[in-house]
Amino acid sequence: MAIAAGKRGSASTATAAQRCGTFPRIRYMGSKYRLVPHLLRIFEGVGGSTALDAFAGSGVVSYALKAMGYRVVSNDFLHFSSAISRATVANQSERLDEDEIESICGPPADGRDFIQRTFDGLYFTAQDRAFLDSAWSHIDLLSGPKRDLAVAALVLAAARRQPRGVFTVTDQRYDDGRRDLRLSLREHFRQAAEDYNRAVFDSGRHCVSICGDVFDLPAEPHDLVYLDPPYAPPRDDNCYIKRYHFLEGLAVYWREQTILHHTKTKKLAKRYTPFSYKHSAADALRRTFRQFADSTIVLSYSSNAVPDAATIERLLREVKREVSVHTIGHTYSFGTHVSALRRAAAEYIFVAR
Repeated sequence: MAIAAGKRGSASTATAAQRCGTFPRIRYMGSKYRLVPHLLRIFEGVGGSTALDAFAGSGVVSYALKAMGYRVVSNDFLHFSSAISRATVANQSERLDEDEIESICGPPADGRDFIQRTFDGLYFTAQDRAFLDSAWSHIDLLSGPKRDLAVAALVLAAARRQPRGVFTVTDQRYDDGRRDLRLSLREHFRQAAEDYNRAVFDSGRHCVSICGDVFDLPAEPHDLVYLDPPYAPPRDDNCYIKRYHFLEGLAVYWREQTILHHTKTKKLAKRYTPFSYKHSAADALRRTFRQFADSTIVLSYSSNAVPDAATIERLLREVKREVSVHTIGHTYSFGTHVSALRRAAAEYIFVAR
């Protein structure tokens, strides 16, 4: 997907950081919210005018690149992540007006009950599940950026309403009484819609959002390619579908999604990615580095992942002459138990030119 040439805007890192402060925060495994100030300084040093965020995730880095004045291509293989990027990165001016928000929060436009039937007794109250069906009866009448904003707000509402923001448990065992768990989904949606409206801004640079596999991206050079692939952990797993299947289904109203009805959580079928497995992660990284060999690569990677930093540097040097490594102490937002020591890790940011 070609992006017209031109000079990047002159937004300072301070201005971009302030703009990123308006970006709605969703609890997401491996999110880079806290690393944005470090990344902005690195992006400023790279320069250029075009950027690709190949594994957009929460969307905050794509948004930061837009705030820096880049013409951004934001990609992720998850539908809900792509909806967030379409609403906040590709969208330059559209907002949900008060009447549209109230319509979505009002009586249903039709009698659909898919969520109420499929997830009966799971995750939310009966009233909340009915609201999700009703909300989609109105969202289906929207198109373009307004639809993207409504979907993003609905996803954020569901994530905020669910304890820990993940859907691996179906009950309220992690309900600690905080405000997010007391508000109804309808109340959460109103707030989330306002949050996304505030995040919309016109950067003056054409940006796009893609939902697809990194290896299927158009083979075109970008001045900067930011990579934050799934990490292969030494233990456990990093399956995003397992943790966020409800958000992924909700983003498309489960159309063309395969629900595993025999599972307690009614999760979606897992999607394979070679980055998630120790035996295939190194080769997947090598393929990715070769794919973007004509661009400056900025790669985020965790110290508690496989392969290790030395291996990644070696792989980068197969295609790049100059490789530098920034090490930043970081605690991931995923996991709340006091014994979850693996949350504490160093974040490596590789810059390869």
